[in-house]
Amino acid sequence: MIDVSTPSVARMYDYLIGGTDNYACDRAACAQLLEMAPSTRELALINRAFLVRAVRYLAQEKGVRRFLDHGSGLPTRPNVHQVARDVDPASRVVYIDNDPLVIAHGRVMLEEDLAKTAVIEADFRDTGEIFDTPEVQRLIADGEPVAALFVSVLHCIPDDGERPWQLVRDVARRLPSGSYMVISQLASDDPTLRDEVTDFMANITGNRWGRVRTTAEVTRYFDDLELVGHDTIDEVSRWRPDTDLGPRQATQEWVEYGAVARVP
Repeated sequence: MIDVSTPSVARMYDYLIGGTDNYACDRAACAQLLEMAPSTRELALINRAFLVRAVRYLAQEKGVRRFLDHGSGLPTRPNVHQVARDVDPASRVVYIDNDPLVIAHGRVMLEEDLAKTAVIEADFRDTGEIFDTPEVQRLIADGEPVAALFVSVLHCIPDDGERPWQLVRDVARRLPSGSYMVISQLASDDPTLRDEVTDFMANITGNRWGRVRTTAEVTRYFDDLELVGHDTIDEVSRWRPDTDLGPRQATQEWVEYGAVARVP
């Protein structure tokens, strides 16, 4: 059953990027969030554009044909499989999410494309279970390089020791050498903003939230990986921009911080 009284991170994001699969509670939560961090809508659009550029880059320039999208969110155009297939129609994609609305919409979107795509209902922290699913075994576990996407989702994971960093390492360890990681996360070096937004999101989502992290903490995700496409980990609008006319934040009280990296 879909809870229409409690805001969903996926539906809030959908609203911020101009989607229609959201409810009054999601829109009200976004209005409050925009009061705390006015650049949030631009930030969401920037992040989505980064995802599209990263997938296109890996497909066109690195020859990747396998994509594993953690916390994929509600479908929007273009989706990962559409971007990848503009380069090669044989590209395969597995989407992972635990939001019932995401799963329902994703399966409708892909119902005529089950040979090369799948939507898995799972907590993306359950790495072992995900890699053992028939969908992953069928579509991407064939020894070919894989791009594992963690785009604007790791802030949903509480620290719980080294949990978010260990998750990234666990996934990288399971991928063939020469695979790639695409990572972005909400980050701020303003402690007041970090605390306010973290507390707000935890409260409205019933503690289904992690925290906004510092840029230095996000940088740690890339330990033992090799950056590609851009020399530094950065605010993601600076990662191989298509144009100077793309979405930009008027203020940067927080940013999507990340990069694309190769698994040695």
